Amino acid sequence: MLLIKKIAVYINIVNCSLIKYFAKELTRNGINLTPEQYLVMDILWDAEVMSQQAIADIIQKDKNSVTKFIDSLEKKGLVYRQVNKTDRRVNNIVVSEEGMKLKAKTTEVAIGMMRNVLKNIKEEDLMALDKVMNQIKENIDEAEKEA
Repeated sequence: MLLIKKIAVYINIVNCSLIKYFAKELTRNGINLTPEQYLVMDILWDAEVMSQQAIADIIQKDKNSVTKFIDSLEKKGLVYRQVNKTDRRVNNIVVSEEGMKLKAKTTEVAIGMMRNVLKNIKEEDLMALDKVMNQIKENIDEAEKEA
């Protein structure tokens, strides 16, 4: 298999495997979130309030997908929508008190899972991986601008 094709396949397999493993870890620890919902909550835990569009931009999902994530998080009482005071067309998403209660345990599970995934990998290799992944993302962004 060509190296370039092999890398593309591995990136996809690792992504799918990581999501699947994280879903199991969330369930095993009694956390009622999907990995995608966790991603939204993780962003909101840092920002506390953010527009739906900003969330969509950060997680690279279309607005309809983010709306579904927000709907399900709202049903769970973890977030609520708030109309933006300066632009009524914009919904701000706010973490509820109940949502903030999940932060510590969920973050601990996520970090523990990643420690497990990255065990036995030298720090310099992780730093190299970080550099390569950033370069791949920059190349994708550049290619999208040219397309």
